[in-house]
Amino acid sequence: MIRFFQAVLATLFILSSSSSQGIQSFGLTTFPSALPYSNAVDVLTVSRDTVWVGTGKGPSVSIDGSSWLHYANTAGFGTMGVAAIALDDQTVWVSSAYVERSDENFIQTGGGLHWSSDRGGTWTSVPQPVDAGTVDTIVYGMNRIAALAVTVPQQNLTYDIALTASGAWIASWAGGLRKTTDRGISWTRVVLPPDNLDSIAPTDTLDFDLAPSGGALNLRPNYNHVAFSVYASNDTTLWVGTAAGINKSTDAGISWRRFAHQNQAQPISGNFVVALHEQRVGTERIMWAATVNAIDQTEYPAVSYSTDGGASWSVTLAGERAHNFASRDSIVYVASSRGILRSTDGGNSWMRSSSVYDATTSQKFVRQEFYAIAVKGDTVWVGGPEGAAYTLDTPTQPFGSSWRIFRTYEPVGNSSKTYAYPLPFSPNDEVVRLHYSTGGQTRSVTIRIFDFSMQPVKTLLQNAPRSGSQEHDDIWDGRDEHGNRVSNGVYFYRIEVEDAEPIWGKILVIK
Repeated sequence: MIRFFQAVLATLFILSSSSSQGIQSFGLTTFPSALPYSNAVDVLTVSRDTVWVGTGKGPSVSIDGSSWLHYANTAGFGTMGVAAIALDDQTVWVSSAYVERSDENFIQTGGGLHWSSDRGGTWTSVPQPVDAGTVDTIVYGMNRIAALAVTVPQQNLTYDIALTASGAWIASWAGGLRKTTDRGISWTRVVLPPDNLDSIAPTDTLDFDLAPSGGALNLRPNYNHVAFSVYASNDTTLWVGTAAGINKSTDAGISWRRFAHQNQAQPISGNFVVALHEQRVGTERIMWAATVNAIDQTEYPAVSYSTDGGASWSVTLAGERAHNFASRDSIVYVASSRGILRSTDGGNSWMRSSSVYDATTSQKFVRQEFYAIAVKGDTVWVGGPEGAAYTLDTPTQPFGSSWRIFRTYEPVGNSSKTYAYPLPFSPNDEVVRLHYSTGGQTRSVTIRIFDFSMQPVKTLLQNAPRSGSQEHDDIWDGRDEHGNRVSNGVYFYRIEVEDAEPIWGKILVIK
């Protein structure tokens, strides 16, 4: 982790400058679909009766998953991915992101922000906030603080957004914490404490630089100026997660208190704070944080939470890499690298969801990672690298007892075509999905795998019923009938759909 931070911070500002498009407005240009647009789901947010989904190809909106509106491939959004979505009544903010290749490196890059004041009917796009020059001077009370000018969108990616009555707040990694009060026309850099101070106020006499990296400018770098998450409890109380802890302001971002693994008797587990969420149970407020080890060897990944406004923290789920939170009354949910967790007693005990399997379509998620979670009434939505899904959480339908999965695919149209993806595939890292149709009718299906010499390797299905209401993906994990992983090479599969002519496909295995 130390090398990770050093590598990131060392390369933040040696990249060449690139121009940004100006502010532009555009109208409603979504297109409807019965399927999601992408299976890479990183963001889920609920507003009123709609679920907003941020994917690797842009934002989408749905009410219940049966139909979708996609903003991908439209003016303003293009095909960039989504890193954050924030909603407040009629207002929606979305941050775009993409990966830029430089030599042999792949650099995460901020693609700008988009806002709508009519719940997505019309949009305005603004460039990723950048600075001019090399070093700025920020007046903070009686202090003049040198601030590193972040001049490029590379590594300047907005990972989180919070909305208050006064404007929008963004956590942009190298760009730090910024605020706009004029909907992106201008941005103000927000001063956070340096690594060696637990708090700052304008009345303090201060001597530090606002800089995530010192570079060749001899500025004093601070991990606490590398922002990753931001949450607004109300219009005056803000929480910001950085690479050096959790920062809290109760005066609309003017003065700050920093909570770190090193500066409290009951601290957070780690200083790299990737997500923040406030659970409200009656008058009680619980702040949840996904806290990961940063550079101190005593830090560790876990979920940290506070019931007293940050004065002290409890730690639960030690070793768990949490990515996001959602809550409903006394229930809190965690999306993690090892599934979805649920607690009804304030984090004292947890239930981990069983495998995500859709009995109606026979679809299932093979990977355990989930990056996004949101609650819409009694429905819990989750998202990850294999798509989006939801389950009910009611007394009659317990959490995780049944799932509905939403995955996109390229339709084959009839029972005479098939394809496999991804190709090639590595059994060490993934599964291969065999896509086919039953021709619009419920039929029994048999699928067999053969090696290059046409010797049988595995029978995946034997007269299994498959619905005709949609097309299907069945999964092969690259193992034979004895559970052994197969060797590299070309394999063939045969799909027999009841009385239809068998169809063949090819799989390429590379480990």
